[in-house]
Amino acid sequence: MSVWRFSIEDNKVKYGNNERIKLTRRGCNEPFKGRYWCPKAMWFKKEVCPFVNRKECENFAMMCGSL
Repeated sequence: MSVWRFSIEDNKVKYGNNERIKLTRRGCNEPFKGRYWCPKAMWFKKEVCPFVNRKECENFAMMCGSL
């Protein structure tokens, strides 16, 4: 029995045995079945991340402490 995985490698999104072309430039907010992938949390969020890019997300976390 294998574990189902969601990953982003180069220009492809891989989930389980399937793959598709990445829709977003940096992989943040990559849509999948009504949820949005967060590479920082390595999990799905219910809503789109408000940050423009991952650097902005990291800056916010540094200014506010851990999220």
